[in-house]
Amino acid sequence: MSQLDNSERVVITGMGLVSPIGNTLQDVWESLSEQRSGVERIQSLPAEGLPTSIAAEARGFAGDMDDFGELDKETKRAIKKGTKMMCREIAMGVAAAQHALLSASLTPEKRDPQRTGVVYGSDYIMTLPQEFADGVRKCLDENQEFQYDRWAEEGLPKVDPLWLLKYLPNMPASHIAIYNDLRGPNNSITLRESGSNLAIGEAYCTIARGSADAIVAGATGTRVHPFRTVHVALQEELATGEDAHAASRPFDLNRTGMVLGEGAGAVVLERLDHALARGAEILGEIVGHASSTVMLPTGEAQCGRALANVLRQSLQNAGLMAGQLGHIHAHGLSTRQGDVEEAQAIADVAGSGVPVAAGKSYFGNLGAGGGVVELICSVLAMKHNRMFPLLNYTTRDPACPIRAAEADEDPGDCFVNINVTPQGQAAAVVVKRYDG
Repeated sequence: MSQLDNSERVVITGMGLVSPIGNTLQDVWESLSEQRSGVERIQSLPAEGLPTSIAAEARGFAGDMDDFGELDKETKRAIKKGTKMMCREIAMGVAAAQHALLSASLTPEKRDPQRTGVVYGSDYIMTLPQEFADGVRKCLDENQEFQYDRWAEEGLPKVDPLWLLKYLPNMPASHIAIYNDLRGPNNSITLRESGSNLAIGEAYCTIARGSADAIVAGATGTRVHPFRTVHVALQEELATGEDAHAASRPFDLNRTGMVLGEGAGAVVLERLDHALARGAEILGEIVGHASSTVMLPTGEAQCGRALANVLRQSLQNAGLMAGQLGHIHAHGLSTRQGDVEEAQAIADVAGSGVPVAAGKSYFGNLGAGGGVVELICSVLAMKHNRMFPLLNYTTRDPACPIRAAEADEDPGDCFVNINVTPQGQAAAVVVKRYDG
C-alpha cells in the first residue's frame, strides 16, 4: 500500500449495533466467544403459514428509549418524539448509530457539524399491513369484497398522512443527522445485502478526498416482516429442520438454506489526524474497498464472479496480497448454490488456506444490516486477538474448498469483509489493525 499522510488515512473509532446475539459490543463478543446462536423459533410473526418456523430476531430491541443508549436530555426528547415516525428497521438503524457515536466519544464539542456526515444503507423498506387496515375496511362491501372505486374518497383518508415517512429508505440517515446536528455529507444506499460495505466504502472515499472529518456509516435491514418474509419465502432458499441453533450452517455439506434475521450496525469513520487530535481510541483502519455487479444479458446474476471481482479489487486497492489476510469474513448465506459460488470465488482469489468466518452462522441474514454487523464482529476478533469459529460447520463440502475459521486462532492483522445480493451486486471492505 502506498504511503498516505494522516489526512488521507481513514480509521474506525466507534461501533454500535442491534443484533440477534446482543445489542452491545460486549454481549456480541460473549456470544461469539461462547459460540451462542441467536436463531430461535419465530415469535414476532405467525409461522403457521410460512415454510420455516425459525428466525434470528433482535429480541433485545423493543424500540424503547433505553435501546438508544446514553443520550443528553435534548437528544433523548427529539428521538422519543421521532420514534413515532420510525418503523422497526429505521429505529434499529438510529439506535446503532447512537451507540456508535457514544462508543467513539465523538461528542458535539469534539466535532465540526459542517464536516461530520452520515452514509447509511438499507433494504427497500416495506410497510406493515396494519397501516392500511382501517382504509381497506372502509372499502369493503356487504360481501366483504374490496371496492377499488371507493379507495380515494373513503379508504385513503383513513391512512395516516405521514405513514410514508416511517418507511422511506433515506430516513435512517436523515434522522441520525438531524438528532446529532450532523450537517456534512449525507447519503443513502438501497442495495440490499451489499448496502453495508457500499456505505462504508462511500464514507471512506468521502473522508479520504477531504470532504469530511468524520462520518457515521452503517446500514439496517430485516428479513423478519409480514410482507418481507413472504417475499423471501417465495424467492429464496430457506433453512429447514427442527434444530434452530444448527439451522444456519454456511459451507457445511448439510446446509439447507438461509435463516431469516434482522439487525443494524454502524461505525464511526474519521480522518486519522482528526482522531489523533482528539485522543480517540482507534479500533482499525479502512485500507481498501471495492464494488462489482455481474449479470448475464438474460438477467441471471453471476454472484461468484462478482465476489471474485471485489476480492481482487479490494486487495489491490489496499496494496495487499491474499496471503497477508488474517481471515476472510464471507457472505456465508448458507444456501446450497450460493455457498458453492462464494467458496469457489474465495479459492480462486485467495486459495484455500485463509481462514473463513461467517457471522450469518450465528445470526442469519440481516439484510442490508448484516455486512456492518459482520465487520464489527471481525474488528472485535482483532481487538481480542482471537477468532470466533464458523458455527455449525461439521461436515466439509467438497464443492466448497474453504478453510473454516476455528475458535481462538489468530485473526491476523487484517481481514476483508464481503457481501453480495441475489442480483449479483457484490461489495468488499478491507480493514487492517492500526499500527501507528
